[in-house]
Amino acid sequence: MGPLEGIRVLELGQLIAGPFCGQYLADFGAEVVKVEPPGRGDPMRQWGSTDAHGNTVWWPVIARNKRSMTLDLRTEAGQAVIRELAAQVDVIIENFRPGTMERWGLGYEALSEINPRLVMVRITGFGQTGPYATRAGYASVCEAMGGMRYIAGYPDRPPVRMGISIGDTLAGMHGAMGAMMALHERHRSGRGQVVDSAIYESVMTVMESLIPEYEKTGRIRERSGSRLDGIAPSNAYPCRDGREVVIGANQDTVFRRLCEAMGAPELADDPRYVDHQSRGRNQDALDARIADWTRAHDADEIVERMAEAGVPAGHVYRAPEMLADPHMQARESIVRMQDARLGEIPMQNAFPRLSRSPGCIEHTGPALGEHTREVLQDWAAMTPEHIERLAEQGVI
Repeated sequence: MGPLEGIRVLELGQLIAGPFCGQYLADFGAEVVKVEPPGRGDPMRQWGSTDAHGNTVWWPVIARNKRSMTLDLRTEAGQAVIRELAAQVDVIIENFRPGTMERWGLGYEALSEINPRLVMVRITGFGQTGPYATRAGYASVCEAMGGMRYIAGYPDRPPVRMGISIGDTLAGMHGAMGAMMALHERHRSGRGQVVDSAIYESVMTVMESLIPEYEKTGRIRERSGSRLDGIAPSNAYPCRDGREVVIGANQDTVFRRLCEAMGAPELADDPRYVDHQSRGRNQDALDARIADWTRAHDADEIVERMAEAGVPAGHVYRAPEMLADPHMQARESIVRMQDARLGEIPMQNAFPRLSRSPGCIEHTGPALGEHTREVLQDWAAMTPEHIERLAEQGVI
């Protein structure tokens, strides 16, 4: 049994942030029912790359382990269904613009009267309060306001984005953590609460000491490419075979081991590189010296030599290298699942790893509305006649 076995979750969110929160909880055993608009479903069913037949390969991942039901939340009948379901669930996830749930009569105040133990995870760009709360807040904007975009890229070029929607994912992950915290607190109080996960704050949270650095030292972190200024050596270095390896040897003892592995032990005692501060001041020269050495060797040779020397190093992987890596295979970091449309499909496993009650992937993303009738029967105790009327009205 997963650690969240017995927890019922109603996922009303769409696109990435809300659904990733639901994916995280579902991976660890929560019973997650995804609510989608009838006829078209979550836009994630169409987003991302597709196979030769036009089937998206993202949906099976972000909707894995969930059940799908269709429901038109913009209708009074659909809103009434949510109220019935809210009485039976532990967590509701939503990522609509603030005020939307309240306009539908589905805000936390209304639903908690039905179910005082309810936890509601609310994921938005700017949070539920403050002057920006009602603004549309996609991850790209919130990553910029959270400080991440400014420091991403090279100093002689404009800011860049990471090749994934990291702001959405961070907000979804914080939403999932908040839900588990709220569920734990419910054991003491007997009451649920709201988890307010703003994308910009989820990004800001991982920005280390960026804010106090400015306040106390006047320093504004700038773009520094593939390295961190003052942390040396820690960079991606070119190899003879055209590949790159990342080497991190910024600790004094580790740097000495790197120098010995390079056949240049004298560098460890060079006044320019003898300690952390010195290496930071002479970062450019040190990176150039290491790059001269790496260019004379193939990437595999360098990684093996670093492993033997006890120096952190690794290849710069793409998906093909991840799939072929023996360590990832041994740990089952990537699992292969059968999907009704795509056949066998690889995807990242459930993380983190729990020794006694680990998460797992039971199935890929469901078909639209595949479980509507059974959820309404099991969770809301609706009769087949009632369900049929909802279908005739286009509510489900």
